[in-house]
Amino acid sequence: MSGQGSEELIERASEVLVANYARAPLAIERGEGCRLFDREGRSYLDLMGGIATVALGHAHPRVLAALEAQAKRLWHVSNLFVSEPQVRAAERIVANSFADRVFFCNSGGEANEAALKLARRWHRERGDDRYEIVAFEGGFHGRTLFTVSATANPAYHEGFGPMVPGIRFAEFGDIESAASEVGPRTAAILVEPVQGEGGVRPAPPGFLRALRELADANGCLLIFDEVQVGIGRTGTLFAYEAHEVVPDVMTLAKALGNGIPIGAMCTSERFSKVLVPGTHGSTFGGNPLACACADAVLAELTQGGVLARSRPVGEWLGRELDEMARRLGPELVVDTRGVGQLRCSAVPGAGSEVVGRCRDDGVLVIQAGAHTVRLAPPLVITRDELAEGLAVLEAAIAG
Repeated sequence: MSGQGSEELIERASEVLVANYARAPLAIERGEGCRLFDREGRSYLDLMGGIATVALGHAHPRVLAALEAQAKRLWHVSNLFVSEPQVRAAERIVANSFADRVFFCNSGGEANEAALKLARRWHRERGDDRYEIVAFEGGFHGRTLFTVSATANPAYHEGFGPMVPGIRFAEFGDIESAASEVGPRTAAILVEPVQGEGGVRPAPPGFLRALRELADANGCLLIFDEVQVGIGRTGTLFAYEAHEVVPDVMTLAKALGNGIPIGAMCTSERFSKVLVPGTHGSTFGGNPLACACADAVLAELTQGGVLARSRPVGEWLGRELDEMARRLGPELVVDTRGVGQLRCSAVPGAGSEVVGRCRDDGVLVIQAGAHTVRLAPPLVITRDELAEGLAVLEAAIAG
């Protein structure tokens, strides 16, 4: 079976996998750096990074070495015991963020689920009947029932109702709208510093600071969903750093393990105290293999100079997308948005057509909404590699 080509493998997949993904007609065999290769050996420049996940590129030597070394020592023991990789990864997060405590899980959805449960329990432990969550139009927070309830897109709700009660939605970027939804039953405000799935929309200047002031005045928690935009994606290790606003809770996943499944809910000592034994858990959360990879990722980002090199590349990418938009004109590019190495071009037509044409020419990009083409490449990508991909993207948009 291993000698089969892409078409045969895709056919086998269609017979046994649940058809809940609109998969591209590719069967990826291996990855190296910023490139992926299918079963026929065709090369694809990866400008989507596993949906903002493979921050250090495919098969990064430091992460690979950490995974291999840990695989020879310990795979899993459960959270009934302590393992060094889990402690080490948590220590790096604590040393480089506002957080005092870290809860490890397996995905961004689980991290956000934990954050929302923490917020409700914090108030209940204090005798307050606060359970409402204020989230934002255009946001995306996961696929568990609680997190999908906190995601405003009705397409994600269809067929799964009733949704978890107590979710209120405000207009992203509009502090008056947010204030109108916050009230005496509000447990937390949940926001992405940059909306990823909602079309790569950065929070307007001052908005996150105003949310901090609103949360403080109301007595509710402020949760930053950094699942997609944390771990260097926006140019700083964590997105909140650029806004000089400190949340009460921050959630991470995606790039934290460079593709190895891991999520984290990070918070202060004060709020963490309500999660006593028996209140919340995760069988595989804090798995030694995943945490060894996360530790290696954090070490490379904080000590390996990756962020210092990626920041000017991200700024250059933004300028190049703006120049492309000017060349093509508003008939073909409606807008460009983003920060760091999370960028997009908004097109008037179907973004899926642009994605398909790029793929046919050996470049992988992804949508973020029906009319938005998103770029979230590995942070180690070079300008030359990006220039190669942008040339293909421009031709694809031009049609």
